[in-house]
Amino acid sequence: MYKFSIIDKTSLILIIIGAINWGLIGLFNFNMVEIIFGEPANLVGRIIYILIGVAGIDMIMLLFKTKNSCK
Repeated sequence: MYKFSIIDKTSLILIIIGAINWGLIGLFNFNMVEIIFGEPANLVGRIIYILIGVAGIDMIMLLFKTKNSCK
């Protein structure tokens, strides 16, 4: 069984935040990240979006790691 590292757990949390944000945008046209951290052009908002994207890449790699450890 694969044991999650702290980076994997953090990535999972960021992916959940990103998914909730996209759901809010789709349903209510409400961007939670924009409201909390300012416009996407704001440096902090852009960093948040970059971190969520990197977390998504980490989750793709986690998928392959866990697939290989199950064999």
